[in-house]
Amino acid sequence: MSGTVPRRAMVLAAGLGTRMRPITERLPKPLVPVAGRPLIDWGLDALAAAGVEEAVINVHHLADRLVAHLATRTRPRIAISDERARLLDSAGGIVKALPLLGDRPFLLVNADTFWIDAPGTANLERLALAWRAGRMDSLLMLATLDQATGHGTKTDFVADGDGRLRRTAPGETGLVYAGAAIVDPRVFAGAAAEPHSLNLYFDRAIAAGRLYGMPLAGAWITVGTPEAIAAAEAAVARAGTA
Repeated sequence: MSGTVPRRAMVLAAGLGTRMRPITERLPKPLVPVAGRPLIDWGLDALAAAGVEEAVINVHHLADRLVAHLATRTRPRIAISDERARLLDSAGGIVKALPLLGDRPFLLVNADTFWIDAPGTANLERLALAWRAGRMDSLLMLATLDQATGHGTKTDFVADGDGRLRRTAPGETGLVYAGAAIVDPRVFAGAAAEPHSLNLYFDRAIAAGRLYGMPLAGAWITVGTPEAIAAAEAAVARAGTA
């Protein structure tokens, strides 16, 4: 599948958004507006532009509000994975949604972060071009701290010359997972739709030498608190995309 953008994507949108209170007491975090656009629409618009046909979106907190908004979209098609009864965390949510995602590698996007492509680039297409099913379980889009707005100083991974990843060691500066990836669904074989983190599968892939990264071309933005909205909007304005 190298070079072909996956037809389907999973968008993780079921979180509680506790750090965004009081805004998220009345609005699910994926609908918090940044530069006039709900957070989730930044990612969905990028998926649509890359040719993704269907996005599976999990919902939990204030789910009715989110589902109503998603019903107004035409591209990509939306399928809802309903977690109203129980929040399943990142990996549990994916496992529950696997029947909707199919058996081919899929794009994974966080609903509460987004990126701005550098001029003349399309990062999701670059991710597809870099994907190698024979040697990768997951391929993560990664940002440097200089590319990140709203993140802080913690980094997640260090890449070797081939892009193979390991965890950042204490005191070491590395790269930040920028909330987009290609994931092979076979890594979830035998997993139950119970609450657990995607980090378990990242660490398994590291141990097997099958977790890889691709550097982001552009800027990455995360909005963790109400106070972070202004910085995010300033970053969007600098990029000239508002």
